[in-house]
Amino acid sequence: MSGNWEVVIGLEIHAQLATKSKIFSGAATAYGAEPNTQACLVDLGYPGVLPVLNAEAVRMAVTFGLAVGAAVAPRSVFARKNYFYPDLPKGYQISQYELPIVHDGALTITLDDGAQKSVRIIRAHLEEDAGKSLHENFAGMTGIDLNRAGTPLVEIVSAPDLRSAKEAVAYMKAIHELVRYLGICDGNMQEGSFRCDANVSLRRPGAEKLGTRTETKNLNSFRFLERAILFEIGRQADVLESGGQVVQETRLYDPDRDETRAMRSKEEANDYRYFPDPDLLPVELDAAYIEAVRATLPELPVAKRARWVRDFGLKAEDAEVLSQEPAVAALYERLAATTGRPGPAANFVRMEVLALLNRTPDAVINETVVADLVRLSADGAISRASAKTLFEEFGTDAGAPAMGAVVDQRGLKQISDTGALERIVDDVLAANPDQVAQYRAGKAKVMGFLVGQVMKASAGKANAAQVNELLAKKLA
Repeated sequence: MSGNWEVVIGLEIHAQLATKSKIFSGAATAYGAEPNTQACLVDLGYPGVLPVLNAEAVRMAVTFGLAVGAAVAPRSVFARKNYFYPDLPKGYQISQYELPIVHDGALTITLDDGAQKSVRIIRAHLEEDAGKSLHENFAGMTGIDLNRAGTPLVEIVSAPDLRSAKEAVAYMKAIHELVRYLGICDGNMQEGSFRCDANVSLRRPGAEKLGTRTETKNLNSFRFLERAILFEIGRQADVLESGGQVVQETRLYDPDRDETRAMRSKEEANDYRYFPDPDLLPVELDAAYIEAVRATLPELPVAKRARWVRDFGLKAEDAEVLSQEPAVAALYERLAATTGRPGPAANFVRMEVLALLNRTPDAVINETVVADLVRLSADGAISRASAKTLFEEFGTDAGAPAMGAVVDQRGLKQISDTGALERIVDDVLAANPDQVAQYRAGKAKVMGFLVGQVMKASAGKANAAQVNELLAKKLA
């Protein structure tokens, strides 16, 4: 809800499929090549050339459909979507229209308050990407790079089930996470591998008929999606409350000005003059093929989190954080198995490993070092502070020695012998009678001072958990 209006949002998400070649040609899809070096005669629309469908793109689309519980069409058809634009050399885009490869699925998202919501997925269809228009380095002109022309996309179209910008972001994040887990898209927004168009409209609460919608194109970050929707909600509300009518149109979001602006009037399907592509046969998939793809599905993020909470005793919040990146989730799984200490492993990955990866995303973690440190700190052999220091020094060192040997060499082993600790604690209590009296008079903060004195007396080697336990017992 936004004031006197109900917000209605649907997203069209474009995920670039992680194939090595394009959807209808053998040209490469690698990012970063010199302009127009990865566009062959098929991509350029030369007369007489014929498209050949990439089977791997079909498999990836089916994989997505099965993951969202959708129906996979036994027969789907490619169509020509006709429009003229400089970066579309054929004068049409090959897409799917009336008979998409995937339809009628759903994805459950988790909202900020912990509530869950199911968002319907109307369809997911295969199509080719267009080229790219470049403006920055061409004063008064436009450059055209056709490297992206023909890159395979799956366009995922949601029903208008979203009711706020935050819900839209949660849904886009869930799709982003899913396609990376499935291995069908790298999700790199900066490179254009994952982007979305947001359809936004307003209506009076309780009204059944949808309001006139606008479509804001090519949003390539979660923050831009949220900001564009919030701006559009405010803009449409102002138009309607001043007695005007919202115009159905395509808009662009300008992040520098934090506003959307009109790009062109919104086309209808008949503007594109869709018709079946005469150069491509219908895609026919039998039940055996679909079941073979189903057998390759990995454990999905929601199921993984539920298993960690159930089997490893993780908090739901920890499971959520550790499962967001497929590589981090796989690392945690391995550490939980090799150390036999899933709880401490979760804490170490969340606090230390993720902090390092946030600073240095390309860092290669030495898993043997991490496993050693998890075991040593969990068993009380070293302090958390020592484990952190050693990880910072050796965590990315491929030739690092065994951490147990380093601990012995540097004298980092904690004092966990109860008798030895008791003697240190008794000496500290005897040397600080005023603080002992203050604690017993109700000043609980004094405990921190006394713990610090014990740690100082032990040269930082006392087991902190045991120190706290002994002090509490003796001061009771």
